Amino acid sequence: MNGRSRLLAALIGMTLCGIAHGQLVPGCGDLREGIGPFDYRTIPARDKYVVESVHFTPGVETLTRGATGGFGADIAYTLRAMPNHPRALRSMMTLAERERRDPPTHSPYTVRCWFERAVQFAPSDASVHTLFGVYLARSGNKKEALEQLQAAEQLAGEDANVLYNLGLVFLDVGDYEKSLDYAKKAYALGFPLPGLRDRLKRAGKWRE
Repeated sequence: MNGRSRLLAALIGMTLCGIAHGQLVPGCGDLREGIGPFDYRTIPARDKYVVESVHFTPGVETLTRGATGGFGADIAYTLRAMPNHPRALRSMMTLAERERRDPPTHSPYTVRCWFERAVQFAPSDASVHTLFGVYLARSGNKKEALEQLQAAEQLAGEDANVLYNLGLVFLDVGDYEKSLDYAKKAYALGFPLPGLRDRLKRAGKWRE
């Protein structure tokens, strides 16, 4: 841990009481290994800023400019502090795709591990299940993707993004009726991207 990271840990230690999960995630380490861990949804803005201003800068998030080290190291530090940080999870997923390696450079865990840690830490966080489902779908694990997205639907209810992604996965597995049903629900809620509707039209399955 470098000097700035030690200072960061000390600052958070003085201002927060960490969530005492301390659970081992099989094959993916212990949630106590970093500072915290803290729930992204409830951590005070000033303390979230302490982490993000050092390790999850705009340059790190967009993978254009590192902060304290390699992108993987900075994103990993952020996810150790806040396992369910949705933007950091997305950035780690994008980094692995860009590098075409998993785990990404300077990340101690695979992308799947980071999601497993997030789900174990915050099982009620719909955004974690949604992102995990998107990652699994992109990786070809359609059955598991449906499980995660359906968990997100149970938690989030009528969320256009969740419904849209469910429609995509049902289309991928050939369940056109469910795909159409979820597509119509997503578009009724104002989802802006036409991709799912266009794919259903090309398959001859779209109905007004």
